[in-house]
This record gives sequence, structure tokens and C-alpha cells, in this order.
Amino acid sequence: MNPADLSPLWISVKTSAAATVVAFVTGIAAALGMSRYRGRARGVLDGIFLLPLVLPPTVVGFVLLVLFGRRSTVGHLLEQIGLSIAFSWPATVITASVIAFPLMYRTALGAFEQVNPNLLDAARTLGAGEWRIFRHVLLPLSAPGVMAGTVLAFARALGEFGATLMLAGNIPGRTQTMPIAIFFFAEGGDMNRAAAWAILLVAVSLGSVAVMNYWDASRRSAAVMAEAAPGPPLVGVFPALSATSAASAELNVDVRRRVPGFRLDAAFAAHRGATGLLGASGSGKSMTLRAIAGLDQPDEGRVVLNGRVLFDSRNRVSLGPADRRIGIVFQDYALFPHMTAQQNIGFGLASRPAAERERLVADWAGVLRIENLLERYPRELSGGQRQRVALARALVLDPEALLLDEPFSALDPHLRRQVEEQLNVILQQYRGVTLFVTHDRDEAYRFCEELVVLADGNVAAAGAKRDVFGRPRSLAVARLTGCKNFSAIGRGDGGQIRALDWDCSLRLATPLPENIAYVGIRAHHVRLTAAGEGGNAFPCWLVRPVESPFETTVYLRLHAPPREKDAPHLEAELSHAAWAELAAQPEPWRAWLDPERLLLLEE
Repeated sequence: MNPADLSPLWISVKTSAAATVVAFVTGIAAALGMSRYRGRARGVLDGIFLLPLVLPPTVVGFVLLVLFGRRSTVGHLLEQIGLSIAFSWPATVITASVIAFPLMYRTALGAFEQVNPNLLDAARTLGAGEWRIFRHVLLPLSAPGVMAGTVLAFARALGEFGATLMLAGNIPGRTQTMPIAIFFFAEGGDMNRAAAWAILLVAVSLGSVAVMNYWDASRRSAAVMAEAAPGPPLVGVFPALSATSAASAELNVDVRRRVPGFRLDAAFAAHRGATGLLGASGSGKSMTLRAIAGLDQPDEGRVVLNGRVLFDSRNRVSLGPADRRIGIVFQDYALFPHMTAQQNIGFGLASRPAAERERLVADWAGVLRIENLLERYPRELSGGQRQRVALARALVLDPEALLLDEPFSALDPHLRRQVEEQLNVILQQYRGVTLFVTHDRDEAYRFCEELVVLADGNVAAAGAKRDVFGRPRSLAVARLTGCKNFSAIGRGDGGQIRALDWDCSLRLATPLPENIAYVGIRAHHVRLTAAGEGGNAFPCWLVRPVESPFETTVYLRLHAPPREKDAPHLEAELSHAAWAELAAQPEPWRAWLDPERLLLLEE
């Protein structure tokens, strides 16, 4: 082979490189747009983008020939300015780009959709714009997939034959690529030269794949997992915060939003200190949190923080997450996995001078006792350490409100109490509004003086925690606060009510209000004795006991011994000692339902 015979190699490599650049830019742009688009036309657009992958290359080439041929409108206009696409080297680039585009687009889209959306939302709340999020968060985290798509696009462009032959033809030295050379050498009976070009094409393709594998292997580092430890106790003092004074800290929320199958209608106020947002899964807690932070926009309503209007549907005010001065600690902490703890904490300080940025990061690292962790990556931190880094990242921006989305759900049970105590120290020093989202009533009670209870998208109760727990007004609130015994009621004689599910009449301590549909009593308020006196005491038999580490739950049937399929009427919680003493007594026992402890509940 003389040097002139190598022209198919240079044309193929040059064409594939140019086509890969075009496919990379257009594929990334299309994938980025589709990753954010949720409209009805998504399926149609996706199908259009993938057409070159599923259609025969000759059909794609024919369509391109119709578009860019000399008899086409586009071709005629180009000829008037001295340009001709058909049967030229640019035609090889166009065909290779079109054929390679679907692989780049689909691979990049899959890589983008694998990135945790909380990471992107965290970046938004830290003040990053969409371009910075793309460059510093989305693209680095999706790099393996994007790299794979780039290599696949190059390999596909390198092997393109049918569409290229239709639009660019077979012009040696100008448009004859390696696949075309292989075809015409084989067609002419020169099998040796065809085999030589085939071997060379395979070698170039394998080389591109090898480069990708080498790059992927070189960027991987061993994941060193930290031991599960909460870290040293917090003894630092908060840096001076200027966001708001203790007296003026106030968050007012009134938002409504409809999504298929759910409607949110939440209105409440939160002041300095921790306010708990308590609700079961699917009650609207996260939707409310995202509306406050500006990550989702309500259909209507108003959000005001310390007198600043963050959202007002009537006046068309809607500040972005970066402008709300609200810090968030996500349920999974949403630390950027490709950044060190120091880079995570300083991410929102990019606009500050370097010296100030380093000082603030060092100050908060000292407060939260994570100075020795700053050079570690999130994978090298325990759950408690990650939480501290996430808190530092949120607090370093001096937010006026701090939103905590179930901050202990990612921790092992034996670490929770220690980490809870440490977080409590932080919240006691923080001067702004804290909204603590949880489905755990014990966490809510320990951390928060005020509670807002969400049920099915509505505020079911709001007020001091002792009032919410002590006297719940509705069945939903009673359930969320841990009550396990309920019965529908009917009105009886002499100021009594009839507990229909328990088949008994109950004396009340107060007159029965209107709109009461249920009566309840907490399991630890059911008093069990071997013999009882007075009203509201009923004979009961054991259905089954269930032991936990520190107490026994006793399931009971009233009035008669349980049969095989009878469900229990009541649950009672006893200490192990009290249960051992009661179990030694013959049945039936007596269950006393103290009138002062009965909960009268609206539906």
C-alpha cells in the first residue's frame, strides 16, 4: 500500500472526529432538554431523535439527499452562494453526524436521568445557575455515560456506509471512507485489499473502545467507607449570623397545588426555633417543603419569610431558590459525590473572594467539628459526618430559614440518638426559622415546640406540641400522634356515648361536643387490673401479647373470650414487670378507660 492508498483512513478519521463533535454538542443539548421536559410531546420528540437509529441507513441517506441535493430547495439556495453539499466531504460529515446522533443523545439522556435530582436541587438552593449546575454537577456525575456515548458515536460514524454513499458518493480522495472502500474493493474482487481495510477499521474501532475503558478505569478510585460514628461532640460557637433577629424570624406559608391524584392546601406559620411538619408518607410534606424552597411552584398562594415575599401568585412574584435565602438539608444529604467536604461546603460561596470563602468554610468546619474531614469525599464519611457537612453547607450561607427533610432517616438506629443530640445543639444556637419535616412522632416531639400536622394535603392540626399530642381534634391527627385504639360512636343516654366498635357505653368527663364521630384512647392510658371498680371498666381477655425490648403490647378482647377469627378491641402497653404481674392473674381482667383520657375526635 502506498501513502495515497491511505486516503480512506484519513477521510474516515477526519469525518468521524468532526461528526462526533457535532453529535456530542447536539446530542447533549437534546438530552438536556428532554431530561427537563415532561410535556405530552415527549414521546414524539424522542421518537424523532431516534429515527436515524431505527431506519435503514439508505433511507436516512435518501432523506438527506432530498434535503441537501442539488434539486432541493436547500441545495439550490446553497448553490447560489457558491456552496454544494452533495458529493462533497461536508456531506460525509452530515451523514455521519445524523447517524451517530441517536447514540449520543440516548446514552447522554440515560446518564443525565441517573443523576440524583436532589443534587441538582441542592445546587439551586446554594445559588448556582443552570449553566454552573450543568458544568460542575450534572456533567461530571454523568461523565461515564457521556464518554460512552461519545465513543459509540465515533465508532458509529467511523462505520457509516449506506447514508454516506447516498449523499456523498464514492469519490476517491474526497468522500471514499473505509467502509465504502471495503465495499468497492470486495465488489471488484480485490479481497486482499478489502480484508486489509476491514482489519484496519476493526483496529481503529477497538482502539477507541480501549481508550474509553482506560479513561474509565483511571478515574475510578477505591471507595473507602468510614466507620459508623457520629463524630465528636459539638462545642463550637456559631459564627455571627446576620440573616435575621430572633424577634423577627417568621415564615408564613399558604400554598395550594394540584397534581394528578393529589391536592395540597397548606396554610401555617412558623417562628424562631424548630417547627415540626409531621405527616405520613404521601401527606404532602415534601411538596410543601419544595414549594417553600422554590424548587416547585404552587398553583396559587403566598410564601413570606421575615417580611420578604418569596411567592405570591396574585402579584406574580416567584423568587428562585437562589434568591430565597433558605437552606435545605435533604433526606439523603445530597452531598456532591465528586467533591470533597470542603468543596461541598464552599459550593455556594463561589461569588465570594477566595480568602473569605476559605475563612467561612474553616469557621463552620470548626463549629461542627469536621476540620479533619475537609479533604474527604462523601463516600469516605459516615452518616453522622455527612449530616454535619450538609448542615455546614446550608448554614455557611447565613440562611433566614433552615429546612430539614427527615434528617435521620439515613442513619442507623444506634446512631440516631447521638446525632439527634448534636443537631439539637445546632438548632438551639440557630436564630432563624427551622422547619423539621418528619413522619416520626417521637422525633417531632423531641425537637420541636410547635407542630404542624399534614394529612392528605391539608393542615389537620397546628399548635404547641403538648396540645397537638394531648388533645388531638381529629382521627387523622390522633393516628399520626400514636393513638392506636379507636371506635365509632353513637350517642347514649345520661351523657354517655356508645363505642360501637368496642360494644360498650362510656362515661365522659365533659359534655359531648358536636361533630364528634370517634372516641379513642392511647395504649399506655388503658389501665389493666385483676379486678376493677367504677364506670368505664370492662372485662377483657388476652388475644395475644407482643414483646418489644422495653415493654409489652397486650391485645385484648372485651366482654367475652376471643374466638379464632376475632380481632382485638384494644391495645394496652405495659412494662415487662407489670405484664408479668398481670399475666399471673386469672382471666378475665378488667380494662379501665379513664374518662379524663378519652379522646373525642372529629372525622
